[in-house]
Amino acid sequence: MSRISVRGFAVASATAVTTVGAVVGVASGSTPAADDNNFEATAADTTLLADIPAGQQAQVQTASLTQQADAQASAADAAAKKSAEETARVQAAKDAKSKKQAAEDRLEREREAKKKEAQERASRSEVRSTASFAVQSSYTVAEVQAMARQIVPADQFQCFSNIVNHESSWNYRASNPGSGAYGLVQALPGSKMASAGADWMTNPATQIKWGLSYMNGRYQSPCGAWSFWQANHWY
Repeated sequence: MSRISVRGFAVASATAVTTVGAVVGVASGSTPAADDNNFEATAADTTLLADIPAGQQAQVQTASLTQQADAQASAADAAAKKSAEETARVQAAKDAKSKKQAAEDRLEREREAKKKEAQERASRSEVRSTASFAVQSSYTVAEVQAMARQIVPADQFQCFSNIVNHESSWNYRASNPGSGAYGLVQALPGSKMASAGADWMTNPATQIKWGLSYMNGRYQSPCGAWSFWQANHWY
């Protein structure tokens, strides 16, 4: 039973009691009380409350449920919005942390790359002393190659060797009568190698020292010189 119908029932019951009392009073010849004059008005009110059609009661109940549902939906929307904002805040913090870490990693890689490049550049630029090599009247190919391995950086030796193979076949006395090129790396003219030592004509170590310096200066490294040689067949 709805809230309205209960009220109607209660009012109707009270009215019925009042009505019975009034009838009994008239029958006994007593004068009705002053409040009895309100009987009709009360009855009319009772009719309005008690006799609300069931359909209207359902509408009232539906409206109440709708209001409750709207309130619950609003509360749910507010909670969802708050949750979404919190999730977005947490994700933004994670993204910022990830970006910071990525930036730090990139800087670290760049530092390592620069460090490695500087080391390689220093290695290529290093001109090792030839004083430790004993001066001989002649040198075998194996001895000359052993000198080169000690003077030329390990990561550049193969490129240096490729050029020497093509230019002189490791003959430190190789001479080109037509151009005047001389020695392991066929310096042109050969006298250029005097900047590395006065014994440039007879000392393979002096020729290797000069050849390495030339390749580093003009092509940044023996491998740079070898790349150029492959494309042009000279360097």
